[in-house]
Amino acid sequence: MKAGIIAAGLGERLSRAGISGPKPLVRVNGVPLIEHTLRAIGAAGVREVVCIINEASSAVATYCQEHIRDLPVRFIHRTTPSSMESLFALAPYLAEDMFLLLTVDAIVAPAALRDFVRAAAARAADGVLAVNDFIDDEKPLHVACDDDGRINAIGDAAADSPLITAGFYVFHPRIFAEIDAARAAGFTALRQFLAHLVARGYRLFGERVPKCVDVDRPEDIATAESFIRSGYRA
Repeated sequence: MKAGIIAAGLGERLSRAGISGPKPLVRVNGVPLIEHTLRAIGAAGVREVVCIINEASSAVATYCQEHIRDLPVRFIHRTTPSSMESLFALAPYLAEDMFLLLTVDAIVAPAALRDFVRAAAARAADGVLAVNDFIDDEKPLHVACDDDGRINAIGDAAADSPLITAGFYVFHPRIFAEIDAARAAGFTALRQFLAHLVARGYRLFGERVPKCVDVDRPEDIATAESFIRSGYRA
């Protein structure tokens, strides 16, 4: 299984708070976000990684080449308008088999990611979304699941569900057949694409995972550091 990392965001909220530089290099507990992500990927047994970064973030590739030698990463330098378009830019590199997808700002326990990948690989699914009920986000993406875990609603249609996405996924590349339809519909966010997949009948499942921390705001850094120092305990 390969892994794709979406790391093309500009980190605008962090930048406005005076935290400069590419978001993937923002340090949490002394370690850049990109390194946290790659450590977790390595612990999950994944050995091929492709990462999209924006065109102003070449320092991210330089850092990884100099400091992370045990897990080679192929970098795609492209500024995109959304995480959905970042995923689509990764499509040519993830077209062969099931793949792991992560956003660089999700701090997850390496053991939790490993267990998620194993559980997702055992599913007969088009996609498996990591979900939990830890909500500390301005715009959480809610999901509702049937008794067997199949997702039947995402977003506003699932607003009453306690489950939200955790920022990492396993997908089959057949989802890329919907790229043209997503663009024709004018989607501007990954969450819209996920809802589209559900509406189109793709078999998406939710897999419960422990607490994760999304680093989007300055205050999230302290939350993530406390989480790491606790041994990734909720």
